[in-house]
Amino acid sequence: MPNAYFTIDRPQNDPFLGYLPGSPERAALKEELEKQANQVVKIPLIIGGKEVWTDRTIQVTMPHDHHHVIAECCMAGEAELKMAIDAALAAKADWEEMPWEHRSAIFLKAADLITGPYRKVLNASTMLGQSKTVFQAEIDIAELADFLRFGVWSAQEIFQDQPASSQGIWNRQDYRPLDGFICAISPFNFTSIGGNLPTAPAIVGNVSLWKPSRTAVLSNYYYMKLLMWCGLPAGVINFVPCSGSDMSKYVVSHPKMAGFHFTGSTAVFQSVWKQVGENIASYANYPRLVGETGGKDYIFAHPSADVQPLAAALVRGSFEYQGQKCSACSRAFIPASLWPQVEPLLKELTASLKVGDVREFDTFMAAVIDQASFETCKGYLDRAKASPECEIVAGGGYDDSKGWFVEPTVIRCSSPYYESMVQEIFGPIVSIYVYDDDKLDETLHICDTASPYALTGAIFAQDRQAIVKMERALRNSCGNFYINDKCTGAVVGQQPFGGARASGTNDKAGTSLNIIRWVSAHAVKEAFCPSPAIAYPYMSQP
Repeated sequence: MPNAYFTIDRPQNDPFLGYLPGSPERAALKEELEKQANQVVKIPLIIGGKEVWTDRTIQVTMPHDHHHVIAECCMAGEAELKMAIDAALAAKADWEEMPWEHRSAIFLKAADLITGPYRKVLNASTMLGQSKTVFQAEIDIAELADFLRFGVWSAQEIFQDQPASSQGIWNRQDYRPLDGFICAISPFNFTSIGGNLPTAPAIVGNVSLWKPSRTAVLSNYYYMKLLMWCGLPAGVINFVPCSGSDMSKYVVSHPKMAGFHFTGSTAVFQSVWKQVGENIASYANYPRLVGETGGKDYIFAHPSADVQPLAAALVRGSFEYQGQKCSACSRAFIPASLWPQVEPLLKELTASLKVGDVREFDTFMAAVIDQASFETCKGYLDRAKASPECEIVAGGGYDDSKGWFVEPTVIRCSSPYYESMVQEIFGPIVSIYVYDDDKLDETLHICDTASPYALTGAIFAQDRQAIVKMERALRNSCGNFYINDKCTGAVVGQQPFGGARASGTNDKAGTSLNIIRWVSAHAVKEAFCPSPAIAYPYMSQP
């Protein structure tokens, strides 16, 4: 066995490409988009490193052109999920015993390919399948590479943490993967999160079953194929698109489920937590439950706020990727003294946004992910239009004839407790409450308590004393807090992402706080000169 101590330098975030007119990356991506738009990819399950085909399939369409099919995906059922569990457990011993530097090399190699020749493939599939603009796809795929590099580095930092030793005693600690398999269920909105949920536990020697979102399955499938190309052993990650009910019935309930890694709705995560709790005696271990769930993220402006950056943050924070980021701004609190300046700016900026096909690079916003999301947004807009508590300041329209398009919409609400001010919508709708300047404290309290979520939030103020006061008042209202910036755009290694309350367990993705959830510490004490004595010195007689 090699006896060198291998180290990995702290990673640097992958720089974003510009895709400017005439640039080589723009031309290459345009070509890849054309290629992928004109094919229908057949997506199998991948269990134990082998493709598994089933008769149960779903069609994958472009959200911005929902009659355009780009993939057909097999769906796992009871037999396939049980097969995947067996494959994962069969792979566990060899994967756990693989030297750490070789496990790491697989993921570091994948990161280099993601930021190199594979970049256009993942970008194009994310754009077409998840309706992301070129910039939103680019930052997503760069984040995927960051997750891999920072994940490996974070594991190294954990392994280096060793206990103190005393004279004649050598204490040491190793970090075992969990005793069982990980169940990973990923969302549609980030290819990076889809890749990270099964991969983060695998970095430290775990095996997993991965249920990707059916609306992100194309990009996730390409990532799974890349991992295999980079040498990921068969069975370490098993790619099993399936229904949520089947995952719950056959996988979450399994006695050897040792961990659950999730991003998605609060309701689903709470149902899993309840299922595990009600059946806790049936598990071989207490499963580690890690989840990032919903959010009702906010921007709160002080009367001293700079209006132009505030308005820009509201528009970008609310409408980039159609408001479908976990961190997207969906409510705002604006002082009455600033509203006459903010309102016309919001109208102007919102009206300037191009909504359309992501293959047109001047598009700012595309379609929401599917019909269910469209109907949800439509319902909120229709009720707001009919409510005496609401005024549509900008947008308010929708059209599903070609794609699931919802206009970027600003609603002014007379009550901070109106439904769109407190409920998660996950669409391009931001609700604004205009508060009296002399009711700052009261409104800060409302912002903190009106919604059950606590994911991201931002404040705008020039007055430093006000910033201190607002930060203190909103300390528990979010896991990521921004001062004079929008509430989106967390970067791995710079703003560790995650929230609490109904927003999740706050095990910051891409950091050691997350990676350490997937290991079980094993402390070893070795005595070099063990004592033969039975009696202790204090027992001697005077």
